[in-house]
Amino acid sequence: MKLMIITNNPTRASFRLRIEDHLDFLEKEGIRSTVFALPKKTADRWKIFRQASGYDALLLHRKCLNIWDWWFLSRHCPPVVFDFDDAIMHSSTKPESDRTSHYRLFKRTAEKATAMIAGNDNLAGYARKYCDRVHVLPTGLDVPAYFVPDTKKPDDRVRLVWIGSRKTLPYLAEIRPVLEQIGAENKNVVLRIIADRFFELENMEVEQRPWSLEGQVRDLRECDIGISPLPDNRFTRGKCAFKMLQYFATSLPVVASPVGTNRTFLEESGAGLLASTPAQWKEAILTMVADMDGWRKKGEGGRHYVRRFDKPDIARELARILKTATDR
Repeated sequence: MKLMIITNNPTRASFRLRIEDHLDFLEKEGIRSTVFALPKKTADRWKIFRQASGYDALLLHRKCLNIWDWWFLSRHCPPVVFDFDDAIMHSSTKPESDRTSHYRLFKRTAEKATAMIAGNDNLAGYARKYCDRVHVLPTGLDVPAYFVPDTKKPDDRVRLVWIGSRKTLPYLAEIRPVLEQIGAENKNVVLRIIADRFFELENMEVEQRPWSLEGQVRDLRECDIGISPLPDNRFTRGKCAFKMLQYFATSLPVVASPVGTNRTFLEESGAGLLASTPAQWKEAILTMVADMDGWRKKGEGGRHYVRRFDKPDIARELARILKTATDR
């Protein structure tokens, strides 16, 4: 089977985790892939679309096409499988509106696609409005790679940790007042941020760890409590909560907002506490700080839970979906 893969940005984490990490496995399953980055100029995009007739299927990652691109692509097009792991049908600034270009582009793409792959049930619900063949496939991770038994903590302080990017850092910033209160009352609590941008706190030390593929596991394993705050709206309910899986894989108990997949993961794993209000966030974190031995044991439950998201199993299901996409 020859597979054309088109993505807007092959360097983004979503593409690496959902597609690139599985290419070797797909090759072993007889699926030979060629990856194309989608150019900005229409003429350059159409040069790529013209090649689609030489493939058995096209995997379109996250990028919704405009009406003219679909018109041209349909002239050369094999079955199209669309993969997405975020609420791309909503604007992050206007999440409650369906009258945005985001929603129109998503609707058209879902109507044109042969099949769709959604990162969670919430996203799949949108896809099913317009597409008959929708699969739910979570983002996988290399679970064994997160277990480094000889990792030693720098000291005896309790480390809260958040991993993310500059785009999602504002979600962490929403609980800054809570962190300031905890830091003022508990000098043994530290916040570690693993990202490409950081902020400081007045009452709590902030350890800045620039994210790297090689260093993220070590930086996580040196910590004690993972945190995942999210505002509650239609955009954030589509989040696939990958950081939660990373916390689980490193046996960290987690405090998280009860939003979308966050809630699902914590309720099913039992490896943490949900918190909505500032008072609940403070109580949940301090509850864990006061009984770290007990919560470390519960964090081990998260490590057992995360095994269902191990990369080989996800790759096997992706191969199955792609092979069945050609069955019209």
